[in-house]
This record gives sequence, structure tokens and C-alpha cells, in this order.
Amino acid sequence: MNKQVQAPEDMGSTAAERIEDRAERIKQATSSAVTNTKEAVERAADHVEESLHRATDKAAGAATRATEKADEYRQRGREAYDDAIDRADEWLDRARDYVREKPVQSVAIALGAGWLLGRILRR
Repeated sequence: MNKQVQAPEDMGSTAAERIEDRAERIKQATSSAVTNTKEAVERAADHVEESLHRATDKAAGAATRATEKADEYRQRGREAYDDAIDRADEWLDRARDYVREKPVQSVAIALGAGWLLGRILRR
């Protein structure tokens, strides 16, 4: 039975070395975890930034298309308004010409229309 007995100072240095080794491993593991977490956060931030850029681009495209459609409808509305004004002016010119050409008939038509309108509105 040969057992070696270590001196207490040898045990202390061995324990101290083990503590230092463990502390170094914990330090490295912590450093590695911090680095990995930092990289993961950076990747997530990059992903969020890319998503925001895509969403902004889509929104800008939609806004541009909406503006173009609004301009198109505004132009169509303006054309319809101008056409209606032109037609009304034509009808007014025709009515004036008719009154100049046939004043007696125009007065008779006006009297008949006034009488009919009066009858309708009295009820």
C-alpha cells in the first residue's frame, strides 16, 4: 500500500491552479457567450433594418401609385367638368338662338312650362 501523501502546500497550489483554471474557463465561456449574443443581436438588428427598408420601399411605391391614380382621376374629373360646361354653353346658345328665331313660340313654351311647374309645386 504505497500511498503518497501530498504536503499541504502542494494541495494548496493545486487547488489554486484548479480555481484559476476554472475561473479562466468561466471567463472564456462568458466572453464567448457575450460575443455570440452580440453577433445574434447584430444579425437581428440587420434583419429588422432590412425589413424596415423593404416596408418603407413598399409604402413609398404604394404612395407613388396612389398619387398617380389620384392625378389620373383628378384629370378625368376636370375633363368631365369641362365637357359638362361646354355642353351647357351649347344648350344655352341653342336656346338663345331658338328664342331669337321664334320669339312667340318661346314665350308660349315658357308660359306653359311655368304653368305646369306651378301646378306641380302647389301640391
